[in-house]
Amino acid sequence: MKWTTRLTTLSALFGAFFVAAQQQGCTDAKGGLDCLIDNVYKPSSTASTGPVASSTVQEDNCECVPYYQCQNDTITTQGIGLIDIRFGGSSPTSDGSSRLMGPCDDYLNVCCKPPDVLKPNEAIKPQPTQRTGCGRRNPDGIGFRITGNNDNEAQFGEFPWMVAVLREQNITNNSAPINVYQCGGALIHPQVVLTAAHCVNGKEAHTLKIRAGEWDTQRRNEILPHQDRNVSKIVVHENFHSGALYNNVALMILETPVDIAENVDVVCLPETSEIFDGSRCYASGWGKDIFGKEGRYQVILKSIDLPVVPHDVCQTTLRTTRLGKYFILDPSFICAGGEPGKDTCKGDGGSPLVCPLKSDPTRYVQAGIVAWGIGCGEKRVPGVYANVARLRAWIDEQMVFNNLDISTYRA
Repeated sequence: MKWTTRLTTLSALFGAFFVAAQQQGCTDAKGGLDCLIDNVYKPSSTASTGPVASSTVQEDNCECVPYYQCQNDTITTQGIGLIDIRFGGSSPTSDGSSRLMGPCDDYLNVCCKPPDVLKPNEAIKPQPTQRTGCGRRNPDGIGFRITGNNDNEAQFGEFPWMVAVLREQNITNNSAPINVYQCGGALIHPQVVLTAAHCVNGKEAHTLKIRAGEWDTQRRNEILPHQDRNVSKIVVHENFHSGALYNNVALMILETPVDIAENVDVVCLPETSEIFDGSRCYASGWGKDIFGKEGRYQVILKSIDLPVVPHDVCQTTLRTTRLGKYFILDPSFICAGGEPGKDTCKGDGGSPLVCPLKSDPTRYVQAGIVAWGIGCGEKRVPGVYANVARLRAWIDEQMVFNNLDISTYRA
């Protein structure tokens, strides 16, 4: 019996072309593509160049600048502020509506009167915290906390292990290559990304790169930059089944390590015997909000909390779908979700499902890798994830074989 998986070799541009085109003022199809390439997808170095203050002067004699370059009530001396993502420009939400218009055309900018405007090198940045091991989530964000996030938007830097896997592609013969979103992944070592085998199987390493520290795919003026790294090697589980997606795990070894930062860090991995049944966990990604052609790829990183469903319960539920009453759920999978409207979806493949450590709920371990499902967010039908605990021994073996330290992801 045929069944649909969430294979994520996407033709959509990272962040969704049509959203980016609208945000950049690109309207017609051809002009929109050229404009998007010129304004958003210029080839980047290993880290973004950082924010550039706008010179637009508003009616009340103020200037739109990144919020951290305005020394007024918007931020505190620690660089922490509140940003309402409903305001600024005409950025569409996932339901197709527009955000409310604010005084500046970017919600990360504020209208600042000249005496309060700081030079870029004087910007008030958040105080760095001392790193104390893997799996440190930032539930209140870094540098600012967003409000108006009614569409499951994650805070900036909330999941510092989250990465986007990108593939360079030429849209036309004469155009510069642009970054096409392939799937998600998670940092488990400064030089290693854990992802789903179905995302990278058959791909050549030199055609892929990863982006760590990303949040809003259409903006480059976040307070901390993202980091791009090229991939030097792809290791796919030798028993990966491309049809049924058993043992759906792969490692991407980077040419150079990322720099650990507030918004870029590694997640912990579970022990081989660890079970998460009943735990409330988080899945994150830039995938579609709903299944099918009506779904939209996300601009801001989204996260949802999901319950882990026991293996036998998940198998019984999946047998009520088109998979049929004889379907057997392979032990290399775990399940999470089953709550209406809350699920990972197309484009989320390879992204992490993370659960709080039982010994320290402020730290997180990666329990699963987004693999496949029946639709997205359908009532009572959980999504299916690669079981990281069961695959932990294979991960350790590959790390040791490649002379990489496995202590980075030990809780």
